[in-house]
Amino acid sequence: MTGHERHLADIPDSKEKVLRTGVLYGANGAGKSNLFKALRYVKEVALGRREKNGGTGREAFRFGEMENEPSTFDLQFIVESRLYRFGFKVDDRRVIEEWLAHVDGGRDRTLYERVTDGDGRVTVEAKGHKEGGEKLSALAEVGGPRNQSFLATIGATLDASEIGPELGAILAWFRRRLVLVGPGESFAPIGHLLSSSPGLLDFAGDFLKDASTGVDHLEVTKQEIPDDELDRFTRILAALGETAEDGTAVAARGDGEEFLLEGKRYYRITVQSAHKDQNEKVTPFGLSEESDGTRRLLSLIPALYHLQNSIGVYFIDEIDRSLHPILVWKFLEFFLRAGGRQIIFTTHESNLLDLDLLRRDEIWFAEKDDKAATHLYSLMDFKVRNDLEIRKHYLQGRFGAIPFLGNLDRLIEKGQPV
Repeated sequence: MTGHERHLADIPDSKEKVLRTGVLYGANGAGKSNLFKALRYVKEVALGRREKNGGTGREAFRFGEMENEPSTFDLQFIVESRLYRFGFKVDDRRVIEEWLAHVDGGRDRTLYERVTDGDGRVTVEAKGHKEGGEKLSALAEVGGPRNQSFLATIGATLDASEIGPELGAILAWFRRRLVLVGPGESFAPIGHLLSSSPGLLDFAGDFLKDASTGVDHLEVTKQEIPDDELDRFTRILAALGETAEDGTAVAARGDGEEFLLEGKRYYRITVQSAHKDQNEKVTPFGLSEESDGTRRLLSLIPALYHLQNSIGVYFIDEIDRSLHPILVWKFLEFFLRAGGRQIIFTTHESNLLDLDLLRRDEIWFAEKDDKAATHLYSLMDFKVRNDLEIRKHYLQGRFGAIPFLGNLDRLIEKGQPV
């Protein structure tokens, strides 16, 4: 189709293009969030270590006779101007098959393939990867745990110099460029982000101000915790867990405060929103005193900021949670104008169903069939005029993916006193 050409990005070594935006609609329980969960599981398999005698953590399809059948995942993604495929077949106990390939002109150049047999023996063929050293070759001979991906085993076992730049870039993409934000989650620990990036602090404050939240600007403080006060925060500091690649670890207390381990020093980070009255007097508020909508918007603003300045894929589940419809519209419009890379989200916000804002192939629907399996399809599957009021026809059920309501009146009648 033609129109909104800036909504497209080139696929390397191909004449095809990829959409920069995907908006997914569907009734409650139709399976929209399952797409989000599936992508999160792929990321966990790509990076996560598994307990030796544990399972794979998969959630099988539980309807019909498919619960005991293996699940297959296959993802294509772009890293440093190259298109890759990463996929695997998995059951409850083991990663049965796994593959990683560079897609060049429609042909796969396999970096490695892995198979796990019924006895749990792992075999890896990695002749396609030429950059790894002797330790990578030795690791391929060993194979790794049966319930853990070979890609995760590489990341957990080898140093960057032993992996090689190609596999290193792929692991970095999964760690930092594939960002998944659930309905009640933040893009990342917001205090640490704001304290480490003055540009983001200014951007977030300006965005909240322009969005009429009542916030004039944001203030963030980062204070080192003296040794004699560390005992007061023992439980919180214990929750810091593993450190990130930059050597830091962050834990949030839930009231707007965060605790940071940086090197061998501990810090307390506090974020406050500043409000001005008619006399220009500034009154600071803790984030816990702000509305749910303001906090939700603040949690998503870093995605806009980072998408302007870096390559990444962002998947936000239920973007409209606690947000006014106009803010959701402005959020998407800002992204499309700012030239960010790719964003996908699920929503019930029907005001986005506007062909002046989105292409037809950027609007998707989720619907379950009579076997409880979810199917995804786009507005492109329907013949619609460019001047059609999409929102009206969607709510009338023309495109499906809306609730099929039973006779709710009978519940009122049933509850009436005799």
